Amino acid sequence: MRTDSSPGTLPAREHLPAGDAGTPVLDVVIPVYNEEKDLQPCVLRLHDHLKRTFPYAFRITIADNASTDTTPQVSQRLEAELPEVRAFRLEQKGRGRALRTVWSASDAPILAYMDVDLSTDLNALLPLVAPLISGHSDLAIGSRLSRSSRVVRGAKREFISRSYNLILRGSLQARFSDAQCGFKAIRRDVAQVLLPLVEDTGWFFDTEMLVLAERAGLRIHEVPVDWVDDPDSTVHIVKTATDDLKGVWRVGKALASGALPLDRLTRPFGDDPRDRDVQDVPRGLARQLVGFCVVGGLSTLFYLLLYSGFRVFTGSQIANALALLVSAIANTAANRRLTFGVRGRGGAVRHQAQGLVVFGIGLALTSGSLAALNAASSDPAHSTELAVLIAANLAATVLRFLLFRAWVFPDRRDTDSTVVASHLPVPNPSSPTYSMAGQPAVHYGPLPQRPVAQGAPHHTYETAQFRAGEAADGTWRDTTVQLQPVRPHDTDPRDSR
Repeated sequence: MRTDSSPGTLPAREHLPAGDAGTPVLDVVIPVYNEEKDLQPCVLRLHDHLKRTFPYAFRITIADNASTDTTPQVSQRLEAELPEVRAFRLEQKGRGRALRTVWSASDAPILAYMDVDLSTDLNALLPLVAPLISGHSDLAIGSRLSRSSRVVRGAKREFISRSYNLILRGSLQARFSDAQCGFKAIRRDVAQVLLPLVEDTGWFFDTEMLVLAERAGLRIHEVPVDWVDDPDSTVHIVKTATDDLKGVWRVGKALASGALPLDRLTRPFGDDPRDRDVQDVPRGLARQLVGFCVVGGLSTLFYLLLYSGFRVFTGSQIANALALLVSAIANTAANRRLTFGVRGRGGAVRHQAQGLVVFGIGLALTSGSLAALNAASSDPAHSTELAVLIAANLAATVLRFLLFRAWVFPDRRDTDSTVVASHLPVPNPSSPTYSMAGQPAVHYGPLPQRPVAQGAPHHTYETAQFRAGEAADGTWRDTTVQLQPVRPHDTDPRDSR
């Protein structure tokens, strides 16, 4: 249900109704490769658990990653015996490829996956997907590293898991606690926009997905799990660790260079209090002030060091101009990225040109202060010059922030007619596309819509519409995103698996 909201408040989120028995609410994917021994006990146990405890319609999808044993036959037998089970065959290996393929084609509004060994206790499944069903969160993960988790595994795997998460925290500033736990879920409307940006097709797939989601500001829910190590696991630790480190380097490089279009994911799902139209409260002002002060303090130190260096072999006016010019360029670049969150190279030259205009104003203030000092004293002390310059720079800093905020880096959302994700073009044949190797080009449009559950025949995939959050003005702007599911025969020349 959605309740009417007064101006300045957020509308209530919609949740998935429990009474619709047509399209499954939850689709649990089990990626397998040569698991003829464990597959049937796993599916039967999961099916029994969902039948007894899950209050919604569900589906279990077996994603066979080019198995060479009797796993396909076991999958087909389970599909024939259980109406809630579907078998899906891929001719290429790669857990990430399997998840992307099935999730891209699924019609269920909540998508999940778990490992075939069922190391994670199934009692955590409903708490995992509940925040996604209610609309509170966008993704959910099981965590073995939470203080309330109860885990049984060897010291070797414990060390590897914690070391990997420390690497993610140190290199990619990840805040989620457990990237490798094979127990995750995602809303389908989120997956529709997020999955085309995820490049990996192997074990690094879900780590990359979580990093991109977190950087884009999506909400990730963590569930402490009970977990028992599988001693017969076939995962190659050394190869997996090597591939993961390569993935960390690739994603870190893309994030640092602004190559990933994360603005496509910025607050597109649900309502955000920062989008409310509140009078006399500029959006993002507190965060921008903190960032600007930090950058300004470092820039001032940089400027003073440059001025002291230039002053050794030139006059005060020339030293001031050179030091201010160099520090102004660095200051504009730092504020562009850190304070105002502008990524990529688009508009960088224009921003620097506007920054130089601001520099000219600062130069006039500081040069005028030096001229006044020299007029008052024929030979002022160096410490006096620095004190005057610091005072002048403080005044110039306040003016610089105001000009940066209002002129150089204005809040473009104020000019958009749509509150969230209005920068996305409506799909049309001539619109630009974003594509990656081994994947079909994808047309991006505005917000995906929440699915309307309809009676869908078993074993068919249908295109559904998704409803996004209501805008602050109470209007609805619904569109659909046309996405091409990844087909089982798609190839990725970079993946040797």
